[in-house]
Amino acid sequence: AIVGVSIIGNGGKDKISVNGKKRFPMQSVFKFHIGLAMLREIDKGKFSLDQKIEIKKSELLPGLYSPIRDKYPEGTSLTIEEILEYTVSLSDNVGCDVLLKLLGGPREVENFFVKNKFKDIAIKINEETMQGNRDRQFENWTTPKAANNVLQAFFYNKKNLLSQESHAFVWRVMRETSTGANRLKGQLPAGTVVAHKTGWSGTNKTTGITAAVNDVGIVFMPNGKHFFISVFVTDSREDFATNEKIIADIARASWDHFIAKAK
Repeated sequence: AIVGVSIIGNGGKDKISVNGKKRFPMQSVFKFHIGLAMLREIDKGKFSLDQKIEIKKSELLPGLYSPIRDKYPEGTSLTIEEILEYTVSLSDNVGCDVLLKLLGGPREVENFFVKNKFKDIAIKINEETMQGNRDRQFENWTTPKAANNVLQAFFYNKKNLLSQESHAFVWRVMRETSTGANRLKGQLPAGTVVAHKTGWSGTNKTTGITAAVNDVGIVFMPNGKHFFISVFVTDSREDFATNEKIIADIARASWDHFIAKAK
């Protein structure tokens, strides 16, 4: 497996990186970026959190992982707030593509980051395209360092990229992420708060290779401090549990490092 890591702690004084500038397929990590782009548009008045959006039965594609489809198999109307919660916290693929359509497509999300001087983020295709042709998943990529830069910029929000309300919202739904319990959170003390977004490609049944097992987020420590951590595993022949354990091991080592430094 190829592993990419970026860790930033102690207010930016401590930085650790392995393959930090290498391109990794994002998979569902890009739903965090989509959420940020949508919240920015809400702040500009183009949309609102309580705005109802119709999701037609024809959009509930059977091949996509979707708690929305499971709950509303005939289609439904949900608020943008609900769609964002499904998309970020539960990694819903139907919700993801509904948001992308509202925003004008994947490249509009990429353009948002380019305009705001973020580097090494490519968002070219939606979930329907990505799941329909696994060879294309590499079109949506980032680097571990770039992932951490986005986490930092939108958490500290020094450039006021989000309103206070949108800032509170995105970090709430990131803390409520229920996917990937065995990744960043896997070996941390019970009850540790982690605001994170996962990604996973599935395994190619022909080659046995997993293209992506990812988790990026902020780990909050009991001393009131936190650290940013982005871990990407690609081109792995290991089983799913091993790939997740790689991420959990790195998160635990980081935790131990920063806890020891605080003493």
